[in-house]
Amino acid sequence: MRKSTRAIPAAVGALALALALTGCNDFGSGKNGRSGSHTSGSDASDEKKTYRLGEESPEQESDMVKSSGATYTVTPTKVETGTKADMDNSGLKKDKKDGPQIPVYVWTTLTHKSGKTMDAGDMDDDLVIRTDAGTRTRALLVLMGEATWPNCPAPDLEKKLSEGQSEKICTAFLVPEGQKPAAVELTRGFYKEPLEWPVKN
Repeated sequence: MRKSTRAIPAAVGALALALALTGCNDFGSGKNGRSGSHTSGSDASDEKKTYRLGEESPEQESDMVKSSGATYTVTPTKVETGTKADMDNSGLKKDKKDGPQIPVYVWTTLTHKSGKTMDAGDMDDDLVIRTDAGTRTRALLVLMGEATWPNCPAPDLEKKLSEGQSEKICTAFLVPEGQKPAAVELTRGFYKEPLEWPVKN
């Protein structure tokens, strides 16, 4: 199961309740008791941290016990902002305390590079959307229910990928209405700055 700090809706009748995680800046805290260190080697000051959409990340090292030592890359390729109508028709019941929200869709290619088999969900679990207002949010996770988004089918996050295999997925993020996505980020624990792919609006 993916990290509990993501937006975790619970089923309410036929609808799922969306609890969006926004405004948090502690994404480097690691997950599931892991160390929060994703890449090997030192974090040199001249390390490249900004990429264009469609540009592959450096290899990341899995810190999941079941796939320890495996490496993979993530390549965000496209970002689109949804509409209020998308939210209204999604099947999610909004939490009033979060205020009005709209979806942001991120298409990503996940590539298993080496080592043990990994779940697709383990490879995209550190992706974050940063908005033009500085809000940072993880992807929406729906439990006991399923949201539907136009042209963004729910990915199979339990799909197993072996060395050399890739998977293209679309992931939905919820951001405050009126804000625009500024960048896709890949968090790398407490001690490394995130990698980022700026979004041109």
